[in-house]
Amino acid sequence: MQAQSFFHLPRSLGSFASFFPAEVPPWAWISAIKEALASLPPPAVARPAGLPPGVHIEGPVHLAPGVRLPATATLIGPAWIGAGTEIRPGAYIRGGVIVGEGCVLGNACEFKNCLLLDGVQVPHFSYVGDSVLGNRAHLGAGVVLSNLRLDRKPIVVHADGVAYETGLRKFGAILGDDAEVGCNAVLNPGSILGKRSLVMPTLAFSGTLPANTLAKVRTAVSFLPRRD
Repeated sequence: MQAQSFFHLPRSLGSFASFFPAEVPPWAWISAIKEALASLPPPAVARPAGLPPGVHIEGPVHLAPGVRLPATATLIGPAWIGAGTEIRPGAYIRGGVIVGEGCVLGNACEFKNCLLLDGVQVPHFSYVGDSVLGNRAHLGAGVVLSNLRLDRKPIVVHADGVAYETGLRKFGAILGDDAEVGCNAVLNPGSILGKRSLVMPTLAFSGTLPANTLAKVRTAVSFLPRRD
């Protein structure tokens, strides 16, 4: 199981390429986030001019050109927010966050130790922690990526008859490029969604969902991939 089977690092995040190789397991990218952010030079100005007064910034936060800021939000570094990304009211970025271009960090959403590739949309009332969301992945309103087992044990991923010891105690989810999760669904710790896969609304999903597959009421059925 390799990261390149789920997503590719976009050009907008090319400066981090050495930290996110394609051949490693996809959850290895979660462990690399903090190291990637530590490689950045400190921002020249702690609080850039023109920020709305209700936007609280703490620690090193890089805002690329064209980032759209709301009247109120909390951004705690280290964090790197790519060009053209929209941050909506009440968003809480809690450190260890890398975001590509053209993303949406929605109202009342919390982000912690996560990597969002280009075009990711998390528009409303969601939690994203210790996760990687592939290009153009989308979470419906109220989706939670649960990142800690109730027994606090390390996360084990089961796929294709193989048990992968991730070594991670906190591990939310891996979403491949163009994956979708419906409103108020919960992805349990260590969930893996392949490219263009869908989890239906209100479902509590666990395990690995292959590419081009729909998870609906504890069943999975294949469907044809979209045509561009």
